[in-house]
Amino acid sequence: MNDRKAIVPEGMEAVYEKIRYAPAVKVGNTIYVSGQIGRDRNMQLVEGREAQIVQAFDNLKTVLIAAGASLRDVVDLTTFHTDMRDLPLFMQVRDRYLDTDPLPAWTAVGAHMLGGAPGYIVEIKAVAVLPESDFIHVPNRES
Repeated sequence: MNDRKAIVPEGMEAVYEKIRYAPAVKVGNTIYVSGQIGRDRNMQLVEGREAQIVQAFDNLKTVLIAAGASLRDVVDLTTFHTDMRDLPLFMQVRDRYLDTDPLPAWTAVGAHMLGGAPGYIVEIKAVAVLPESDFIHVPNRES
């Protein structure tokens, strides 16, 4: 039996309750973060290309912190872009947030529409793994 836990940071309750998905799910020492887009805590689209990318990374960071992790724990990043010409700008912003060595694996995908509404330009999905020292394993009493 796995030990699944929904991660719902303060301010993202509407996502869980109204849209019906968890911003992240933590299983053991692995955190699966749902796609984060450039919307603020009021569920409003942030204006401006760079501002949306920054907001998506800020949202990712918020979810990771709520799960007991940080951006340094990200091992896999999948990003979706409505315009692949935004990749240089995206990479500039990404490098401000992800300054780890080694860098996480990364896949960038072109998409027609994100977040179920027009206007969003980027969505960031991630997998993070907590160091073993941060993960306490409780053995099964039957073993």
